[in-house]
Amino acid sequence: MTTRKSARTGLVGLATVAMAATAFTAPAQASRDNTPAAADHRATQRAMDAAVRAGVPGITAQVRDGDGVWKSASGVGNLETGAPRGKNDRFRVGSITNTFVATVLLQMEAEKRLGLDDTVERHLPGLVRGNGNDGNRITVRQLLNHTSGLYDYLADAVYIETYMAGDGYLQHRYDTLTPEKRLTVALSHEPLFEPGARHWFSHTNDILAALIVESIGGRSYEDEVRDRIIEPLGLKATSHPGTSVHLPRPSGRGYARLFPSAPDRIDDVTEMNGSQGWGDGDMISSADDLNRFYRALMRGKLLPPRQLKAMTTTVDNPDFPGSAYGLGIERFTTSCGTTFWYHDGGMLGWLTLAATTEDGRHQITFNYNSSWGAETVLPLLNAEYCDTPSL
Repeated sequence: MTTRKSARTGLVGLATVAMAATAFTAPAQASRDNTPAAADHRATQRAMDAAVRAGVPGITAQVRDGDGVWKSASGVGNLETGAPRGKNDRFRVGSITNTFVATVLLQMEAEKRLGLDDTVERHLPGLVRGNGNDGNRITVRQLLNHTSGLYDYLADAVYIETYMAGDGYLQHRYDTLTPEKRLTVALSHEPLFEPGARHWFSHTNDILAALIVESIGGRSYEDEVRDRIIEPLGLKATSHPGTSVHLPRPSGRGYARLFPSAPDRIDDVTEMNGSQGWGDGDMISSADDLNRFYRALMRGKLLPPRQLKAMTTTVDNPDFPGSAYGLGIERFTTSCGTTFWYHDGGMLGWLTLAATTEDGRHQITFNYNSSWGAETVLPLLNAEYCDTPSL
């Protein structure tokens, strides 16, 4: 799925396509934090090891199913020291943040504080306008299922050159960016299509969704996510970085190929100002916390039945046949016929995917500490959901 998104999203796309033309070829080192795989997850372990052999520095993963919890790691968390990737690492989750924001908005809808068919203009008056953009014509639902037509600020060439690639990233990685600055970039472009015409993933939608959370709640979106999801579920490894540039420990290092003209060059991009992903990709978490979040979500612990049904009502994703997008979550069916719900996330230095069966009985979350290797994601998912029992 991450490979599919790479053609159309700035973070994952820049990482996996523009910068990852050549696989990293340093010898893979087995993680010393790894124990022999349980019999029913051996295929998953083999897929992780194969991704490391193909060039991903390190992977951390956890599965929750009817047999309990299985966690493992492969490869290294630090290319300089050779320290192994940890099973309990924290990492930047990128667009997985969207599911948290969507959950909060659906809770607010259950509280009758907004309607999914409210316009953006109603909650953010005067913000979305100019160049054919009109907040009166876009609904909250269209933000969450990415049918608004709004231009993705991460597709803007100047933004990429300044904040996402090469010397621009290295010079500006510690800058504090406001959501308004990123919206200005997006709204300097005309919309790509009429609202509701089709699905197209745009990080601009997610910034606006987080701003609506703040408009309705009267406080920061971080506070709403913390009080409604993080603390009730006891997600102790999940946090918002604010303007901090650091990752909480335990954590590995994150790596990217920032220079397309030098595809063999690898930069450590672990440190970056968290504000640059505010609202659409700033959260930090662990495989364990993400599995517990999606398990609780699908089991109705966070949303009433009506709102959970709205979340899982989908529109077709024309960029990835067989996949459909709901409200902050996506559905996919594997080669063996297993259907699961998921979200993936890419930041420079990190690729993450969290998936769960609809009954909430079988989750897997894994994270790569690199911006490349997306072609190995689907084989890893098939290994877990096809080569092992899914309950």
